[in-house]
Amino acid sequence: MPGSFDPITTGHVDIVYRALPLFDRIIIAIGVNSQKKSLFPLDQRLNWLKDLFADEPKVQVDHYEGLTLQYCRKIEAKYLIRGIRNAADFDYERTISQINHTVASELETVFFIARPHLSHVSSTIVRELILGNGDISHFVPAEILRHISPLSD
Repeated sequence: MPGSFDPITTGHVDIVYRALPLFDRIIIAIGVNSQKKSLFPLDQRLNWLKDLFADEPKVQVDHYEGLTLQYCRKIEAKYLIRGIRNAADFDYERTISQINHTVASELETVFFIARPHLSHVSSTIVRELILGNGDISHFVPAEILRHISPLSD
C-alpha cells in the first residue's frame, strides 16, 4: 500500500485493517518524492506506521524512491492496494492502474472504497488543518495525534 502518509489518517488505517484478511502480507510503503515538500520527516512517518501496526505481524513498513511500479517489481508484489474516496480518486486511480497493467501485467490494483464516514478524510486536508492550527482529532489515529503540535500541548 503506497502513499506519502503525511500524516497517516484514520482512512488509511481503515483500509489496512479491511485488507488484512485478504493478504498474507501488507507492505505499507512511503513513496519519497524529492520534488514534494513533506510536512513531517520520513523517519517520523515511518516510526508512526511501525508503532500503529506493531501488533500486526502481517504488516511491514518500508519506503522507496522512484516509481511505485518499480518498487512493486523489486519486492515482487502482485497486488497494489489503493483507497478511493470519490469519483475524482476513482478516475485518477483507474488511469494509474491501467498504465501499471500495461507496463507490468503481473501487478493488479485492488481498490477499497472509503467508508462513508471517512470519505472526506485526506492527508492534504489534515495538513491544511495542522498548518491552520485546526482540530485534527477526528482525522488521525490517537497514537499520532499526541505527537502533532500544537494539539499535543
